[in-house]
Parts: sequence; structure tokens; C-alpha cells
Amino acid sequence: MRRALLRAAAFCFALGLAQSGAAPAPALRVPLAPPAAPPMQSTVDLNLVLAIDASGSVDDDRFDLQKKGYAQAFVSQRVLDAIRNGNNQAIAVSMIQWTGPTLQVVMVPWTVVKDRASAEIVAAAITAAPRRIFGGGTSLSGAIDFSAQLISSSPYRGVRKVIDISGDGSNNLGRPVEQARNEALQQGIRINGLPILELEHDLDQYFRENVIGGPGAFIIPVQNYNAFGEAIMRKLVTEISQDQQPTPDPQFAAQ
Repeated sequence: MRRALLRAAAFCFALGLAQSGAAPAPALRVPLAPPAAPPMQSTVDLNLVLAIDASGSVDDDRFDLQKKGYAQAFVSQRVLDAIRNGNNQAIAVSMIQWTGPTLQVVMVPWTVVKDRASAEIVAAAITAAPRRIFGGGTSLSGAIDFSAQLISSSPYRGVRKVIDISGDGSNNLGRPVEQARNEALQQGIRINGLPILELEHDLDQYFRENVIGGPGAFIIPVQNYNAFGEAIMRKLVTEISQDQQPTPDPQFAAQ
């Protein structure tokens, strides 16, 4: 009985408030926290895009040889020493595969390499990345355009910006490669090349005249895919090394 009387009294009290038009208690306002400051952008010695050929002339074995060459190079002591000799002792790397003017796929997203553990992570990512495009022509200009956009969107502030492009053929689709190269140079990007001479024996000269550019730009030509690994090692060490002149054969260096 007593509980029933208490419930009735509470009901009457609430009803009286409603009829009297009493305003409900104002809701508490919790002040909004100030927006978080944007994260500081890490500075690295180099933003490097590795662009590897996946055009129709590159079969799966050749594609895998390119990947294997880069993966082995990153865990080599020579490359690690070059990274540690930089002012920031770190570089940021991304890898793409490319064919036609609009056929490019990111294989490895931007990743910082600063020690053996991070180098092994990049090497494992390169090894595990599958081939996603086949054929579609050879558009060096499309590869350069895509790589330049990738560099501009990098989450890391690179003291230097480099596109490292390997391929076994000259530009046969898309806009002229010279246009793409010149626009990349205007953005402060250097382009180095690794022409594979197995199919086009004068591809080294073509790369020198039409593809590479920027202060200290260079090429390291290889006769075939089986020689790719050592060439990659030399090229990465040269690209990463700071305040040094390129070390490949002078006859292939950019003028």
C-alpha cells in the first residue's frame, strides 16, 4: 500500500509540473575540445618511387626478377649504410607497376626505411606484391605522371624527390615522354633510369635523351633481366647517397 501511495504522489507531482508549464531544466552543454593539430610531417632524406615495367614484353619471370632485385637490395648492407649516412638517416619508398598511359598500380605504399627491421618490412612487401596488370603498351610518360602525383601526395617531407624507372622498351603510348619528364623536373623531381637492353639494344641512349633528368640524373643499363640484381644495388646506393656524384659508368651519365 505504501509503495502505491508513493507512486501516485510522484505521478501527481509530475502532472502538476506539466500543467504549470514549468520549463525543464536546461541541458548541460559540454564545451567542444579544440581541433587536434595536424600531425607533424616527418622529414626524410629522400622520397623515392620505384616504377617497374609490367608491359606485354615482360613475362612473369622477368617481372619477378625485377621484384627480387629490389627486395634483395633493400636488405643489403650497402643500401643500409647509404641510408644511415644521410642527415635524417631515413628514406621513404613506394613501388608501382606500370604499362599503358592509365595503367599503374601501387604495389608498396609509402614506407619509411631507416634500419634493418624497416628494410626487411619493405623487402617482404615487395616480394609479396602480386602482378596486377598485363600488357597495355609501354607508356613511360604515364609512369612518370603517376609517380609524380604519388610523390606530391607523400605523407613525408623529402629533402630530395626521385623517380626510379626501369623498363625494356621506349615510349609507344600516351603523350610524349619528354613532356612528362619536363613537368616532373619543374616539380623538383629527379628521374633516374634502368633500361633493360634485352629487346632494344639502344634503349640506354633513348633513356638518356628522353627519360631521365634533373641534377645528377643517371642511368644504369643492363643487358638482360638476369643482370638486374647487381644493377639495382648500384643504382639504389647512388640514389640514396647524399652529397655524392653518381658512380655508374661515365659514358651513361646524364650530361
